[in-house]
Amino acid sequence: MTGLRIGHLSTMYHTSFILMGTDWLEKAGIEPKWNLFGGGPAIVQAFENNELDIGYIGLPPAMIRIDRGLQIKCIAGAHVEGTVMIATPEFLTLDECRNDRTLFLKQFKGHTIACPPSGSIHDVIVRNYIKETGLENDIDVRNYEWADMIPEAIADGEIKVAVGTPSLAVVAKRYCDTKIVIQPEQLWPDNPSYGIVASSEMIKNSPDTLLKFIQLHEKACEFIRENAEEASRLVAKTIEIIDADFVNDMYKVSPKYSAGISEEYISSTMKFVDVLNELGYISKKLEQKDIFDLRFVEHLGI
Repeated sequence: MTGLRIGHLSTMYHTSFILMGTDWLEKAGIEPKWNLFGGGPAIVQAFENNELDIGYIGLPPAMIRIDRGLQIKCIAGAHVEGTVMIATPEFLTLDECRNDRTLFLKQFKGHTIACPPSGSIHDVIVRNYIKETGLENDIDVRNYEWADMIPEAIADGEIKVAVGTPSLAVVAKRYCDTKIVIQPEQLWPDNPSYGIVASSEMIKNSPDTLLKFIQLHEKACEFIRENAEEASRLVAKTIEIIDADFVNDMYKVSPKYSAGISEEYISSTMKFVDVLNELGYISKKLEQKDIFDLRFVEHLGI
């Protein structure tokens, strides 16, 4: 058995929970060591500390550390459009504001938007969205180290609007009576919700293990795409604290899953380069070759 140190999040639509709930990795000769983190920035910090071989992560936090010299690459896709905005019932949706982003955001003047950690994909997307309308001095963004704390802040009346994952949207709807006010495809089309990132050392020394993992990761993506109800039951059984209907509702919020790295996935990722630079997160213009290693998905024909 080959050991594999995997960093993952509590995000329930990631294939990590499919792979945890099956013996696919073990049957392929891989012994996984799962490590849970609160957000993407914590995962890249673990890479810097040489604590991980691969990680489930939104690409902007990976790009920030690549800019600072961290030797990691995205070796597989996973999901796109995994950021949504939610709010309490009194607020209008973007559609109700006739897709006028400025009009939509003005209703949040004086409010604070809750968001996962600074440097996460959700953080970059919402700060850019606000900046493009010139309202950055009127609307605050508050980052939470653990996104799971956000529904509690809404329930306590501390927060009325937030951005985050489809999981957050379903939790907040169930327990805080919120609604989605911007759909995933409206915030940033084809954004790299998360991908599989590997250390350069792992890429160099254990390519066969990475190929096996990506193959099973794609099998899990296909499972979600083709049989969401059964996948939901498996994830619910694995996590134990949520039911299958919850997971299925979450899949429906943003249903685009694939281990492949499409041209759209790459193009959307590269649009983050200028935004990250403008927001002061990176110091130079990263190129595609700095972020991606396409050899694995190309070899597998995904």
